[in-house]
Amino acid sequence: MKKLKIALFLMVSMILLAACGNSESANGDSNAAGDGAAYNLVEDGKLTFAASGEFKPFSYMEGSDMVGYDVAVGEAIAEKLGLEPNPQRAKFSGIVTGVTEGRYDIAVASHTITEERLQQVNFSEPYYYSGPVIYTRPDSNIQTEDDLEGKEISVARGTTYLEVAEQYTSSIPQVDSDVVALQSLSSGHHDAVITDDVTGFTAIDAGLEIEGKFQLDVAEQAVAVKKDNTALLEAVNEALEEMRESGELAALSEEWIGGDITEEPEIEE
Repeated sequence: MKKLKIALFLMVSMILLAACGNSESANGDSNAAGDGAAYNLVEDGKLTFAASGEFKPFSYMEGSDMVGYDVAVGEAIAEKLGLEPNPQRAKFSGIVTGVTEGRYDIAVASHTITEERLQQVNFSEPYYYSGPVIYTRPDSNIQTEDDLEGKEISVARGTTYLEVAEQYTSSIPQVDSDVVALQSLSSGHHDAVITDDVTGFTAIDAGLEIEGKFQLDVAEQAVAVKKDNTALLEAVNEALEEMRESGELAALSEEWIGGDITEEPEIEE
């Protein structure tokens, strides 16, 4: 009888241990599936990320859907985190504020890493590289940086290109997007526009009569994350690293941009 009781006791203990193990496994699977509990998300189970929707081919509208390289990267990050992607369209100039105020979990909106922005948000590792390029009309006599002195240079409102333009002139019309600036340039307004080469190439392909003259610098574009959300920042970096190593990040660049902009370029001194 005593042996029977011991056997029963051991059997019950094994069942309880197995149940605990299954519970821990279930909890682990839940975290792996990306319930997002550790990330303090705007909406449970969803990664809410902002993009402008006005920056083709990075983010733009196709009917009621926002698409582009930034959007595709945001969706891929959400997938890696086991979350439902929830892209939100917003004016570029207000996106960083939206992240700091908790309206968006992250911003995948072609933000250049700057000291000023780092005071408001944290940034991931770069997911692509670009840099300010000078665009003019084909008949322009602007050939070097010296030729920019005192010229009218248009930039998109809220971009870092304003600070670049201020090095050369005080005449800097600011418009809603880089595309609007280039359209205005092509129509005979302004002397030059500062934007990235991808935006310029796309505008030229669309028929705008402009041309790129020279690149001024290399800029790192990264995902913006709220300052106190270190868990989400780490997860985003891990997702980007996985995408970089697997070639997925470069493949998305090729698909939406027509080339690989995920590797840092070298600028001749």
